[in-house]
Amino acid sequence: MDNSLLRRGLGKLPALRRRVQFLSLLLCNADLRGFARGAVSSSPLKRVCVPGLNCYSCPGALASCPLGALQNSLAQGRFPFYVAGLLLLFGVTLGRGVCGFLCPFGLVQELLYRIPSPKLPKSPLTRRLSLLKYGFLTFPVIVLPLGAFVAYGLGEPFFCKFLCPAGTLEAGLPLVLLNAAFRELAGGLFILKLALLAACVAAAVFIFRPFCRFACPLGAIYGLFNRYALWGIRRDRGLCTNCGSCAEACKMDTRIANDRECIRCGDCIRACPAGALSMPGTGPSRILRGCGNSRAGRKGAHGGEA
Repeated sequence: MDNSLLRRGLGKLPALRRRVQFLSLLLCNADLRGFARGAVSSSPLKRVCVPGLNCYSCPGALASCPLGALQNSLAQGRFPFYVAGLLLLFGVTLGRGVCGFLCPFGLVQELLYRIPSPKLPKSPLTRRLSLLKYGFLTFPVIVLPLGAFVAYGLGEPFFCKFLCPAGTLEAGLPLVLLNAAFRELAGGLFILKLALLAACVAAAVFIFRPFCRFACPLGAIYGLFNRYALWGIRRDRGLCTNCGSCAEACKMDTRIANDRECIRCGDCIRACPAGALSMPGTGPSRILRGCGNSRAGRKGAHGGEA
């Protein structure tokens, strides 16, 4: 097998992912009129949800955040059929590939992590802490908005209003900076959310994607689909030696490639010494088949287990 060919093919993955991340960030927030006015975007596409976490109230947001749309439906006592259908569609097709490729706030955290500093590695503790995001999904996103509606006739999007750092970064800060009226309205709640954003930003310098790993309800939803999504990491059991190289190379809290924490970044594919991992359309399986002189080339990894 030509190892140089293999390495060249795998070396394209990080650059491709970064380009897609920046493109998603720009497309999700392309309404420049909102920034010019210092107001919430009035894009006619707001009835549609983007896959990733991108605040509805951002001056440039072309569409809605599925997490906010989910809470708003529950806060009005309505079952969110449309949002649930979209989340099901995104989950079944991409799983947490949405987090790794399409989420603007995920990109922000990754860029912060590139700042030179001591880094906190993952551990059994961080793996356990990754379960916290299911608590954020259950209570601030589902139970509290629905419970408030039952008790008072109208609920609130609790996670978006009180906790979400992405909303503060993408909507709260730009609106306060660009519009004097919003500056006059900013009070204790804005200061609290600003403190939460500052804590998240500081943590992201030392910890890889801390919000995604420990707090993001949207990542919790997509993680439920990870093993069964149509697009993701594929593992050829015939080639896999269970050496643990995939988990060791991953900065997320994975135990094995494609589990609930995997964001499809591709680091595991490059790290696998046996060439047992691949993603559809890229990775060792396609390259090795092209070489035609190895066991991986003869078998192909696409037939393996997700």
